[in-house]
Amino acid sequence: MANISDIIESFLLDTLGNDDSLSISRSELANYFSCAPSQINYVLSTRFTPERGYIIESRRGGGGSITVVRINQPPHEMLEELIGQTIADGIDYHRACQILDRMEHEKLLENRMSQLLKVVLSDKALVAPSVAKDGLRAGILKSVLLYLLKTNEAATRA
Repeated sequence: MANISDIIESFLLDTLGNDDSLSISRSELANYFSCAPSQINYVLSTRFTPERGYIIESRRGGGGSITVVRINQPPHEMLEELIGQTIADGIDYHRACQILDRMEHEKLLENRMSQLLKVVLSDKALVAPSVAKDGLRAGILKSVLLYLLKTNEAATRA
């Protein structure tokens, strides 16, 4: 059974469809799902992140209008951005999984490889002090992204 966050996410993704953006009232969405606006904020801030390929534009007042924007960029630009900005100082497991999900969605990774990398990047697999795990995870993920960038560029040239 899906929880309310899963249902809201699914609704937004279905409504967005193949469009690049979706504008909707936060209060109307909360009323539709009979939930607090903070629940809508939670879904937007955790499930519609740049790591997953989205940007949220928000306007306060009048019910709080939100716009969900799908980031459309060529794979090499996306990989370069993730390498340079997202994982520069370390990355927690949740954000790493979001990046892997996006790589899978963009067809840069197959599901099996994505799942394998999630296991490799888990806290349980990283045998290191807790304070070092985010840096170690970032190093591993950065190596994977650099490999994908290299192979993607080679495939583009061929």
